[in-house]
Amino acid sequence: MRWLFHTIFYQPLYNALVWLAAVLPGQSVGLAIIVLTLVVRLALFPLQHSLSRSQHKMRELDGQIKAIRDQHQKDKAEQARRIMELYRQHGINPFAGFIVVLIQLPVLLALYWVAQGSLAPDNGLLYSFVAHPASLNTLFLGFIDLTSRSYLFALLVGVSQFGQMWLVMPPLPAPAANEPSDLKAELSRSMNRQMRYVMPVMIFLIASRLPTAVSLYWLTGNLFSIAHEWYVRRRATPTKVDNSL
Repeated sequence: MRWLFHTIFYQPLYNALVWLAAVLPGQSVGLAIIVLTLVVRLALFPLQHSLSRSQHKMRELDGQIKAIRDQHQKDKAEQARRIMELYRQHGINPFAGFIVVLIQLPVLLALYWVAQGSLAPDNGLLYSFVAHPASLNTLFLGFIDLTSRSYLFALLVGVSQFGQMWLVMPPLPAPAANEPSDLKAELSRSMNRQMRYVMPVMIFLIASRLPTAVSLYWLTGNLFSIAHEWYVRRRATPTKVDNSL
C-alpha cells in the first residue's frame, strides 16, 4: 500500500514540484506550489463547479426539503427517496463534495511528506526526463522557510477557511418570536455555527503543526475556492420552486 501511494502520488508530486521550481523564476518552491495548486484545482474544476452549483441549489430548495421531511416524518425510506428525486430533478449530486475531498486528500498527504524531506533534489526520485537542479529555493517571499512551521500562514489558512465557510454555509435565520421550538432546526443552527467558527480554528491548529509548504497549498486552494464560489453566486439563476408539495 505504501509503495502504491509512493508511486501514484508522492513521486509524481515531487517531480512536478522540482520541475516547476526549476523553470520558474528564482527556482522558487513557493511559486511551484502555487502553480501546482492551481493546476490541481483547474483539473478538478468541472467537479468543483458542479459541487458549488449543487450547494447553491440545495440552499434554495431548503423549503421543499423541509416540506418533504414534515410530510414523511414516519417513513424515512420514502423521505429519502423523495429528497433524492428532488435532487435528481434539479441536477444535484449530493456526493460531489465527498469525491472532491477524496481526490485532494492524497495530494495534501503527499505534499506533507515531500515537505518533511526538506524539498531538496533527490536524483533517486526524479524521473529521467526531469532536470536535476543543484538546489531549490525553499524560502518563500525571501524569508519564510517552507520546510518549517509558520503561525502566520496557519492564521491565513484559518481566516481563508472562515471566508470560504461563510460563503458556502451562510448563517441560518433565527426563529421568529412566535415560532414553536424545533429541535432539528436548533441542531441545524448549532451545526452551522460550529462549521463556520469552530472548523477554521481547528484548521489553524492543524496548519500550525505542518510545514509551511502544506499551508501555502491549503491557502492557495482556499483562495481559489472563494473566488470560484463568488463567481458561482454571481452567475447563478434562481431555482424554480415547486409549490405543489
